[in-house]
Formats: sequence, C-alpha cells, structure tokens
Amino acid sequence: MEYLERRVALVNDRLQEVVSAVEPEELSGQMGHVALAGGKRVRPTVTLLCCEACGGDPSEAVDYAVGIELVHNASLVIDDIIDRSDVRRGTGSAWAEYGYGPAIIASDGLLGEAFDLFSDSEQAMQIVAESMVELGEGEATELVARPSNEAEYMELARRKTGALFRSAAELGAVAAGADPFTVEAFGDYAERVGVAFQVRDDVLDATADADDLGKPTGQDEEMDRPSIVQVTDLTPEEANARAREQSEEALSALEAADLDETAAQGYLRDLAEFVIVRER
Repeated sequence: MEYLERRVALVNDRLQEVVSAVEPEELSGQMGHVALAGGKRVRPTVTLLCCEACGGDPSEAVDYAVGIELVHNASLVIDDIIDRSDVRRGTGSAWAEYGYGPAIIASDGLLGEAFDLFSDSEQAMQIVAESMVELGEGEATELVARPSNEAEYMELARRKTGALFRSAAELGAVAAGADPFTVEAFGDYAERVGVAFQVRDDVLDATADADDLGKPTGQDEEMDRPSIVQVTDLTPEEANARAREQSEEALSALEAADLDETAAQGYLRDLAEFVIVRER
C-alpha cells in the first residue's frame, strides 16, 4: 500500500497548496472544508496510475489529478444541496456548515481552481469540459427525466459517474504523451470502473450502516432517487453482479491498450476489483 499512499500524498500536498492560496481566507476555508475533509481520492489516483502505466512520471500528472478531484468535490457540494444531506465524509456538508450561498460559491471556487490547473493544455480542457457536459446532463436526467429501466439507469450512471472517471484516466494518459488509441482505451477502462462504482454505491446506500459508510444511508429511497435498486427489480446481489460485469469490461479495455506490464497497471486492475467489493 505504500506505493499508493505515496501517490495519494502527492495529490493531498498539491491540493492543500492550491486551496491555501485561495483568497479571501473565508473562501479558502470553505473550499478546504470540502476538498480536504478526506475521501478515497479514487479519481486522482486513476489519473496518476494511468500516467505511469503509459510510461509517464506521476509528477507530470499531479495538477490534472488535483483538478479532477476539485471538479468531483464541486459536484458533491451541489449533490448535498439537492439531497438536503447534512453529512459528507463523516462531517458537516458545505451547505449545513455555511449555508446555501457560501456553499454554492465554494463549489464555483473549486471549479475555477480546477480549470486553472487544466489551462496549460487545450486537450485537457476539452476532456474535462466534455465530462462536465455529461455530468450536468446526467444530473438533469436524474431530476426531470427519470430512468424507468435498467438500460436507462446504466446510461445515467455512465453520465453521472462514468464520465468523470473517464476524464481522470484520459488526463493521465495525455500527461504521459500517449497516442489517441491508448487514451481512448484508458478512458473506456475508467468509464466502466465508474459505472461499477455507482452501482455499488447504490447498493451500499440501500444496505450499509450509516456509521460504517460515513454518510447517511437510505437517501435514494427517501429522496425517491433513481438508483439501480429503485429503478429495477434487481436484488442487491443481482445489482452487485451487474457491477462485476462492468468491472470485467473495464479489465478488457485495459488489456486492449497492450502496454508493457507495470506496477501501475496492476493497481488499475486491483481498482476494478475493489470498486465492486468496497464497503464505504
């Protein structure tokens, strides 16, 4: 685990540096409350691992990794407002701590800092912009055009979660100077991982203990939100099987990249397995 811990430390150190430089101090504190409150750092880790798997140095992708984590955290602030969720990562959510206005401003601040980190590359900007379009359309679909079957749910999961995972992987490959086919293959891998992650998240919301999960459970049912459990007749076990199918397709996409075996590739395979068995 030391291998991954070193890479997460790279992300955390740079994240702290970016947030601490924000002015005014009140905004910096509010952004830090969101971005520095912990979290699994899955997406930025994907960015660094994909960079390494493509032959790059993780330091070349740290800014992109931090940027994608900032985008993710900005979206969580809005999710918590929509859901009226007052807990995030075991602590108060942004709106519960500061009110709706400051929380929305903090979300804007996180996005602004993110795009500053992507601004050195037109390709990076395009990758993230496209994922944010998908994310926004996914969130809107969840609110106004609810999925009514498994296929529609899977498309929602691809947009709402898979798209940001895709951009995380593609950014890592771009940072390493990978060719377009490899960038696409890593994007396909991560998108499938993201969908598996979302399916498992839905199952945990329906079955896990809130203290173990670090956030309220039963939110999907309470908010009448279209999780895989709400939209389909699948049991939690059957839903987990769908997540495993996505994981297996992710591994196939990774293999299609046909790169030399590295420790980073091994950890990417491990991640595809981890997202479907995680307990929080």
